[in-house]
Amino acid sequence: MDIQTYLEQGKQALAQGHPREAAIAYAHGAQLESDNPMIHLGLAEANLGLGSYGVVQMACRRVQELQPAGGQESHLAQALLDLLDRRFERALQSVDAVISEGPGIAYAHALRSHLLRAMGQTYDANLARARAARLSYGGRFEHCFPNVEPLTPPEPAKQSVQPTVLPTNAAIGANRESIPTWSRPNGMQRRMIRTRFMINQMPGLVTNTIVALSIIALLLVSTGVVTFSGANPLTYVAAIFLTGSLIQLAINLISLFFVGRAVEVLFGKWRYIVIYLASGLIGILVDQYFTGSLVPGMTYAVFGIFGALGGFYFINRKSLGGFGQGAFQQWLIFAVLNIVLNIAFAQGQLTLVYGLIASIVGGLIIAVLLAPRQRRNLF
Repeated sequence: MDIQTYLEQGKQALAQGHPREAAIAYAHGAQLESDNPMIHLGLAEANLGLGSYGVVQMACRRVQELQPAGGQESHLAQALLDLLDRRFERALQSVDAVISEGPGIAYAHALRSHLLRAMGQTYDANLARARAARLSYGGRFEHCFPNVEPLTPPEPAKQSVQPTVLPTNAAIGANRESIPTWSRPNGMQRRMIRTRFMINQMPGLVTNTIVALSIIALLLVSTGVVTFSGANPLTYVAAIFLTGSLIQLAINLISLFFVGRAVEVLFGKWRYIVIYLASGLIGILVDQYFTGSLVPGMTYAVFGIFGALGGFYFINRKSLGGFGQGAFQQWLIFAVLNIVLNIAFAQGQLTLVYGLIASIVGGLIIAVLLAPRQRRNLF
């Protein structure tokens, strides 16, 4: 499992009110990337829900060490530290700074709701809570924040001497389960971790590479620099990046821009590559079985990517709440519509349709096998 999978598992667990499961996911992620600020922030968020405030402080300090110039993770870490010190207004300022940079962070809105409620601003707190629920597909973030008594609006002088009501580690130690520890990776592991971290900071890298390879492949074949013949393994791989015309290439590139980038984020880069190549090869082989000739297969690969998106919605339909059910139904409608349209424009070339159906089903099956998910929510 890659680091993105553990990050996603941790976020889902927090949204569903399971801080211990989130802590376990982030602890596993720390074994892969011990210098990733997102991992240490996740550990702080999870341990805040567990009541391990000493761990929260250490994790937040580590985030700030990794981001000395500031950043979203650093601001959220400071907000958690201020929350522990009951400096709610200062914490709220840090959270607002994070939301202004990244309004799609569900946990930031949930934390904002908690801070506003602690400050007695119930109406605004409910609005922030609703935003957090929408962004997390129904998450309520229960058991993620400590119980605090709301501050009384007047009498600011009393606030400076008001004692904390946060429970101590000793008071909750008997009820807290231990979290797995991790060991520092060796030199080779650290080099691999740094490499993967740099790659993960470039969303759309694989999709952009596929686009570039497809354009180059079409230009080389259309100008006669490279001939598309033979049936060796290299030819099959090249065929997955080829289209029959500029119109087909344009349609496929648009599909990759809207669907491919989403699938790359949901599955991670290496799974995305496997899905693209495998589903494209499936479509090519099915077409070749009926026609006896090797044809360009980029369209098949794109259909496989579309199938993978449906597979992700299907296996995560429960954990995604109402959005998951609706998203899968919409995907199913678009899948049938695309197949029908291709039948209409195939002009009797049913072998093309067979390849498209095979690739979309193949992409869906591969997605079910590879997709990151929480196993308890599969069925």
